[in-house]
Amino acid sequence: MTSRQSRTDTPPDKTCVVCGRRIEWRKKWENNWDEVRYCSAGCRQHRLTDADRRYEREILDLLDQRAATATICPSEVARAESKDEWRDLMEPVRRAARRLVAQGEVEITQRGSVVDPSTAKGPIRIRRVRPTN
Repeated sequence: MTSRQSRTDTPPDKTCVVCGRRIEWRKKWENNWDEVRYCSAGCRQHRLTDADRRYEREILDLLDQRAATATICPSEVARAESKDEWRDLMEPVRRAARRLVAQGEVEITQRGSVVDPSTAKGPIRIRRVRPTN
């Protein structure tokens, strides 16, 4: 971006490949925005694991087993992975859900309304993307 360009000319937001949260454009990334993949040093260190991909598949599998309009709770995925330690898996499953939102596969809802996965706090539900009318 040159000094003549306005703030409205900023590139579109990106999504972190690890946690699925929105990465907003920053001036310091002006020259390498296309290479930015992570929202933080923590995500850069964590990277994606086979378990992360397994959580994504499990979310999609559970949704496939339900009616087209049904939702699932992230705890259902965590409990399917580990009956005893499922609480420790809640954040990794929520990250998987956010990545699936970025891929256009699912939506995250709270009280029946679609919410921004980057800012959603508290209980969430996951559902397949519904066509807009």
